[in-house]
Amino acid sequence: MSDWQDFHEERSVGKVYDLALLRRLIGYLRPYKWRAALALALILMSAALQLVGPLLTAIALDLYVSPSNLPMNLFESLWIAVVGAEVEPTRGIAMVAVVYVVSLVLTFGVLYAQMYILQLMGQLIMLDLRQQVFSRLQELEIAYFDRHPLGRLVARATSDIAALNELFTAGLVSVFGDVFLLLGIITMLFLLNVQLAFVSLAIIPLLFLLTLWFKRGARGSYRDVRRRLARLSAYLQEHITGMSVVQLFGREKATLDDFTEINAKHRDANVRAIFYYAVYFPSVELINAFGVALLVLVGGGGVLRGALTIGVLVAFLQYVQRFYRPLADLSEKYNVIQAAMASAERVFELLDTRSTVVSSPDGYSPEEVRGAVELQGVTFSYGSEVVLDDISFRIEPGETVAIVGHTGAGKSTLTNLVMRLYDVQAGHVRIDDVDVRDWDLQQLRGSISVVLQDVFLFSGTIADNICMGTIDEERMRWAAAETDALDFINRLPDGFETVLAERGGGLSVGQKQLISFARALAFDPRILILDEATAAVDTETEQRIQKALERLLADRTSLVIAHRLSTVRHADRILVLHKGRLVEQGPHAELMSLGGVYHKLYQLQARHDEEQVVA
Repeated sequence: MSDWQDFHEERSVGKVYDLALLRRLIGYLRPYKWRAALALALILMSAALQLVGPLLTAIALDLYVSPSNLPMNLFESLWIAVVGAEVEPTRGIAMVAVVYVVSLVLTFGVLYAQMYILQLMGQLIMLDLRQQVFSRLQELEIAYFDRHPLGRLVARATSDIAALNELFTAGLVSVFGDVFLLLGIITMLFLLNVQLAFVSLAIIPLLFLLTLWFKRGARGSYRDVRRRLARLSAYLQEHITGMSVVQLFGREKATLDDFTEINAKHRDANVRAIFYYAVYFPSVELINAFGVALLVLVGGGGVLRGALTIGVLVAFLQYVQRFYRPLADLSEKYNVIQAAMASAERVFELLDTRSTVVSSPDGYSPEEVRGAVELQGVTFSYGSEVVLDDISFRIEPGETVAIVGHTGAGKSTLTNLVMRLYDVQAGHVRIDDVDVRDWDLQQLRGSISVVLQDVFLFSGTIADNICMGTIDEERMRWAAAETDALDFINRLPDGFETVLAERGGGLSVGQKQLISFARALAFDPRILILDEATAAVDTETEQRIQKALERLLADRTSLVIAHRLSTVRHADRILVLHKGRLVEQGPHAELMSLGGVYHKLYQLQARHDEEQVVA
């Protein structure tokens, strides 16, 4: 991964509090607004309950353990108004203890309900987001996947959305609780004793400066960790996928050395990030200790002078201890929000991407497709590289046309344009005399089946891979029989219900190809595209497929791409592509008599086959 890619990947981390992003994220709370409102109410209730304990301690000490002659504060007056002034000390302490226990039980219940609702809400929002991301990925044109690595697209639907879950469950809503708790503690301090409240808050500037340093340092180190993690993940995915190549070329040691270097850089980035945490939190505790010491010094002197009750001093100590916890939590939530905003920008960038290959508003959707294919003046390029240059030809319904040419001549690109996986830059591709851009996409692609050289089978049963959720069993068995796949499927222990591993693991290349044929033909397409469909199978399997094709290609428009020219000799017509241009077309015998590009290709391949036989 290049440095530019690293920068491009993490460029959004600095935009931490983008209000537009935040508003859009909050929009995902709308379907669950009552849950969010209840969670917020519970968070505020939890914060309020955390203010009760120190007050009860002050009441117990000042009214029953060590009564003072000083005037009662507001909360002690309220207590006396409720329970009465003539309560015996032992009974009074017991009453305070009961109230304290009740407040703890209520706090437990409120926290349980709060966490459950927040986590449930986070899971529901993740469900919605993942469905939107996967739906968008299915809508995007193939060109988008050519430009974006698979690993990063998977990350959008997994780790990035998981970061957003943290925002909703432990970030955005919980911030209100921390802020409310801080405001509540400050209010209590001033209500109990104004002078001591200013003493308690004297260390706030130090905490502010420390937190500012932590945020700036943690932000930079966090970006570095994310960048290193992206490189580590990309390297792992690429080399695990290509493990057979690594082993075949003896690259294990070199690959391990490269991985060790990337892994070490990821470790070092984490160590740098740990430094800020290792300094910040102990420093908070140290400042907290200074604050407590200052409070004991000033407050203890007040108690000795008779200007302050012991209960108020103890309450202050408890409140000050609780004051620093939400401050530290807010620093943690800063990182949660920062990660979530960076992830949100990446997720929304994907969700905002619109495919350029879409159905026409009034897409052409005929009851019956004849299968005529026509290209007129078609030019297409991948970036600056022209692949097809002014291609024109017509295929009549039911005609079998082979497409041949050197590697890179544009054969597969041509069929991709027929299926409208890409749109042409110039010219027209027509099916049944209607431009493919005017067709309904589902109707268009539902009329075409394709068999590729590199067969892709999904995890699941053989039946699942043939039927694709839409074909009935009778049609499935017919397609398997027509492609000679039925024999080997019936020999498997579970037949059509045999469960395949990833990408059809456990089957031979030929068997996977036969299943691919059955899948294509089960949908009874009007247009059949075979893209090097027999190149990866052995001669015996190829002969079986060729026999089946003679029956299956009948009455269908067929485009057959093949390197083995012997397999397309009997095509109605052969199109010869050379350097992106259509240079020859006609039946095999006619092209051979011309002595042109096709003749040279055929002679070269025949000579190669003879050399292979001799060898």
